[in-house]
Amino acid sequence: MFRNAIKRGFCTSNLPIKGRLGHVAIAVPKEQCILKAAQPYKDMFNAKVSEPFDLPEHGVTTVFVELSNTKIELLHPLGDKSPIGSFIKKNPVGGIHHVCVEVANIEDARKEAIANGLKPLSENTKIGAHGNPVLFFHPKTVSGVLLEVEEVEGLVL
Repeated sequence: MFRNAIKRGFCTSNLPIKGRLGHVAIAVPKEQCILKAAQPYKDMFNAKVSEPFDLPEHGVTTVFVELSNTKIELLHPLGDKSPIGSFIKKNPVGGIHHVCVEVANIEDARKEAIANGLKPLSENTKIGAHGNPVLFFHPKTVSGVLLEVEEVEGLVL
């Protein structure tokens, strides 16, 4: 996708940052049990499902479904000011909230993304669910998709 944009002259560089799909995050409405939401993935794919854990600094409870080649992150609102609350209001049955790409160096990825017109939601990285630095980019600058970039130490692509 990005390479075609470059060929057509929409981007200013060759996007040397390499990444891999880390997870797809799905928002689960507050009324629905997050473990019940994980059950179809567990049953269909014989996937390992984590215990729910709260991330108060992000305003979510999360469960990870581990597939052979990636993960699905189920997000449940934690508290009245959860950032996924507005997403759930617009999408009452839930749905795909964001896509995460893992990179070896988040600062290099941030600089390259900004140079190519992507807008970070914050100036600084935060620590994500896996204890790694993460940064989100505004959906209006990423074809309507909220993009999370996560630094994974020792990542070789």
